[in-house]
Amino acid sequence: MDSYLYESLRRLVAFDTVSSKSNLEALEYLGTELGARGFKVAVQPLELDGVAHGNLVAWAGPPRAGGLIISAHVDTVPHQGQPGWTRDPLVLEIAGDRIYGRGTSDMKGFIAECLDAAAQLELARLTRPLAFVFTASEEVGCLGAKHVGPELDKLMAGTPVPRLAWIGEPSTNQVSHAHKSIVTFNITVRGRGGHSGKPAAGVNAISVMGKAIEVLGRLQEERRRAAKPEFRAIFPDAPSDVLNCGTIRGGLADNIIAEECVLGISYRSLPDEDPLAIHREVAARLSRLDPHDYAAGESRALIEVGPAVVVPPLNSPRGTALEAALFEAVGARDTVGMLYGTDGGWFAQSGIASLICGPGDLDQAHQPNESIRREPFEQGTSVILKVVDRLCCR
Repeated sequence: MDSYLYESLRRLVAFDTVSSKSNLEALEYLGTELGARGFKVAVQPLELDGVAHGNLVAWAGPPRAGGLIISAHVDTVPHQGQPGWTRDPLVLEIAGDRIYGRGTSDMKGFIAECLDAAAQLELARLTRPLAFVFTASEEVGCLGAKHVGPELDKLMAGTPVPRLAWIGEPSTNQVSHAHKSIVTFNITVRGRGGHSGKPAAGVNAISVMGKAIEVLGRLQEERRRAAKPEFRAIFPDAPSDVLNCGTIRGGLADNIIAEECVLGISYRSLPDEDPLAIHREVAARLSRLDPHDYAAGESRALIEVGPAVVVPPLNSPRGTALEAALFEAVGARDTVGMLYGTDGGWFAQSGIASLICGPGDLDQAHQPNESIRREPFEQGTSVILKVVDRLCCR
C-alpha cells in the first residue's frame, strides 16, 4: 500500500468541497503539495454565486510546444441529507477491496493519483510541459473550466499551453473522446390566482403547464425517431438528443387556483448539434401554444422560456498521441461515448482536445456510500506515469 497515495486521498475526502461551498482550502493543500515537488503553481480566483472558489494550475517542464494537461474537478455533489449513507462521507474508510468516501470515484481518487505521480516524477526528464488543472464547480455546469480555459496562457506565464488534456472522470478506465452537450433552463407559466370554486375568474398555471409538457413530449419523440446511425456505436443507449422534465413546482393549496408553475428542463444534444437549437425550438413551439385554461373561458396564461445554461459537447479528434498513450497504459482498443458532461467541452472552446479516462466507476458517482475499487486506484499512479513518459519525456 502506497502510504502517500492513501494519505492524499484521505486529506482530499476530508475537505467538504460540495459545489456550493468554497474549495480554496483544498486548493491550498494541492498547491502546497505540488509546489513542494517543484511545480510552478497559480490559482485563478473566482466568485461563483457569492462564494469564493478557485481553479489551480500547476506546471513543470521546458517552454516548448506539446506536452499534456491532466485535469480533474475538486468539487463534489452534496452528501448531507442524501438517503442511504451508512458511513461518514468525509472520512476515508477501507473495507475489503473498496475505499469509501465522498469523491473517491468522482473524482478525488484520480487527484490523489496525480499527487502521487507528481511525487515520483523526475522533473528533469520532462522534455515538454506537464500541467495539472484542477477546477471548481464542475458539478453545477463546469463553471471553473469555463473561466480557466481562456486564461491558461496567462496563468502559465510563458509556458505554451498543451493542446491535449486528459480528464480523469470515472470511466472504469474506458477511454472516451465524446459526450453530449448539457443544457438546462426553466419554463414558467404565469396565470391568475383565485378561489377554486370560481375558475372563470382565474387562470390555472398548472393546467396550462400540462399543455406545455405535452409539447415537450412530442419533441422528445421526434428526436428519438431522428437518431443518427453514426452515433449508435458511440452512444448505444441513446444515439439521439434526449430531453428530461426534471422538476416542477406550482400552486399553494388544493382549493386555490395556481397562479404560477415552474418546470425545470434539461436536455443532452449530440456533439454535432448546436447546443442551443432545442432551446430555440422549445421557445418557438410554446410561442404557438394556445395558453388558455380550459376552466377559465378565454383567459390566457403567459408562458416564459428562461435563459439556457450550457455545458458544451465534446467530440475530440481520434488518433491523437494521447489516445495512443492511454490505450497502451490501460489496455484499451477503442473509445466510447460518455453519458455525462465534462470540463472538456469548455476546454475545446480554447483549442484543447480532451480525452476522458479514470479509475472510478460511474455507478458509484453521486451515490451514497460512494467508493472506488482498491486495485485500479493503486494502479492509477503507474498509469499516469506511463502516459506522462510517452507524451512529455520522449
